[in-house]
Amino acid sequence: MANVAKKIKIQIPAGKATPAPPVGTGLGPAGINLGEFCTKYNDATKDKMGDILPVEITIYEDRTFTFVVKTPPTPFLIKKACKINKGSVKGKNEIVGKLTADQIKEIAETKMPDLNCYTLEDAIKIVKGTAINMGVEVED
Repeated sequence: MANVAKKIKIQIPAGKATPAPPVGTGLGPAGINLGEFCTKYNDATKDKMGDILPVEITIYEDRTFTFVVKTPPTPFLIKKACKINKGSVKGKNEIVGKLTADQIKEIAETKMPDLNCYTLEDAIKIVKGTAINMGVEVED
């Protein structure tokens, strides 16, 4: 493989990548084949349909590419678990939803590969902090 020319990070709905924005605007200037990327991405993520997934694309000098699909963002998972459209505008001062300890643990287990921590307990603390800042009440 050639040397790495560029790394690009974007968030795309699972199984729904098209050459239109945000994919086209993010990857078009890099000169890779957008149709090929979209096909490969959609095949890799079709089982997670409905989720927003961050993807890290490594583009090489010969215009080939590889990509790594990450876990959905923590706020997305929290909103999905609470069945809300958005977090609180006032942060923890306005409660917009509620999560149980089991739901927090499940989200932490899902996010564990992408979080900067080593234990599940630390991951739970990170997810709890995000939930509280979104105005979601956490039951202990």
